[in-house]
Amino acid sequence: MFSINTASAEARAHVSDGIELAYQEFGTRCAVPLLLVMGLGGSMVAWDDEFCAALAARGFRVIRFDNRDCGCSTRLDDRGVPDMAGMFGQLAAGMPVQAPYLLSDMADDAVGLLDALQIDRAHVVGVSMGGMIAQEMAIRHPRRVSTLTSIMSSTGRPGLPSARPEAMAALMTPTPTGWPDYLARHRQVWSVLCGYKYPFDPVRGEAMARRLFARGPHPAGTARQLATVLASGNRKPALADVRIPTLVMHGSDDGLVPMACGIDTAEAIPDDRLRILEGMGHNLPCELWPAIVDAIAEQAGPPDAPTADTTKPQALQD
Repeated sequence: MFSINTASAEARAHVSDGIELAYQEFGTRCAVPLLLVMGLGGSMVAWDDEFCAALAARGFRVIRFDNRDCGCSTRLDDRGVPDMAGMFGQLAAGMPVQAPYLLSDMADDAVGLLDALQIDRAHVVGVSMGGMIAQEMAIRHPRRVSTLTSIMSSTGRPGLPSARPEAMAALMTPTPTGWPDYLARHRQVWSVLCGYKYPFDPVRGEAMARRLFARGPHPAGTARQLATVLASGNRKPALADVRIPTLVMHGSDDGLVPMACGIDTAEAIPDDRLRILEGMGHNLPCELWPAIVDAIAEQAGPPDAPTADTTKPQALQD
């Protein structure tokens, strides 16, 4: 048993050939597993300790981890650095693009972590790219996913609205490896990505930047992850066959992955409900943590009960 309010000691698990993932847990090991999957370039500490503890207090064994090519997990520098400008050009021309690995590989990593922890099934919550990985888990490994929560994510369907220019510019700005420049970029990026109702908090922002920086910036790994998103294609047809209870949450003011992408995700999955968070951007503001935790816990159902509800509630509006 470990404390609900603090993370367990960090550990590493071998999840596939050549890949190890760093992970931590909150809650008790006998509780119902809930796996948190972070987005592009984001280490597991981007899932704030308080947020994880709040989920653990609802009766879950909360597991957060660094994706491959991020934080303290395996870095695949031998696979080179993608030509992102070339990849965007190929996409614009309707041509297929290649990446060092795909979202399906990252989904297999996550399932490998469940294997290493001897967990048969887990509730899975993903944000942004992490939502895409969670979707792939539901597509490829449906027996391993009790419920799916996809936050500020997308199906990857061609024709969906693009990011706002200022959000795309922030995303494409190279990540510095020195602290002062790293902090300045962090402030600039999240000042753009936060929604109008929940603006960037410089105090919380600097504390988060310090935690992320301590795990080691890895611009090449982030570039490979971005290439993976671009190369992984359209999940919408496959999501139509997913029969896992699903919650989609999306901010109404998301400039990076527009709200239409969340609506498209909700339309793709039969057993789905949609929650639009008014004024939220491409982040999880602390003011909304109670509502988000409540929604995840409600989606999962009582921790000691099976999640067998197949009704599709109406969309909720905050």
